[in-house]
Amino acid sequence: MSLTERISQDMVAALKARQELRLSTLRMAKTALKNREIEKRHPLDDAEAMQVLSMLIKQREDSASQFAQGGRHELAEKEKAEIVILNEYLPQALSADAIEAAVAAAISETGAQSAKDMGTVMKAVMAGFQASGARADGKLVSETVKRKLSGS
Repeated sequence: MSLTERISQDMVAALKARQELRLSTLRMAKTALKNREIEKRHPLDDAEAMQVLSMLIKQREDSASQFAQGGRHELAEKEKAEIVILNEYLPQALSADAIEAAVAAAISETGAQSAKDMGTVMKAVMAGFQASGARADGKLVSETVKRKLSGS
């Protein structure tokens, strides 16, 4: 069963169980997936669907931090709850240790020496994660690459 089909089935289950937050979150995700499908002019595969869900999670994280800064804690909590629901449909994010190991491997593989080579290393690391279907926080990967290349 594809990711899009699973979201549709879970949406029906949430409707029947009267889980309003889950239902609204899944409706929002389904709409985003459908919009991307229309943009691409072909059905999405699971990798493309995961990219859309990752984008939605990032948007929710940004919104939650903005709401928290603005003193709107109830809205920030709603955004965080939506993140939890969306994360159920994505593979587990990699740990800092796994990212560290992948960055070290990419540095030795590419022969990177300084911060000037950061783009090459980032490209290699992120391509490796994407090929394996793993999910990693790009910001954490970037910080790890900077730290490794600066020699600290």
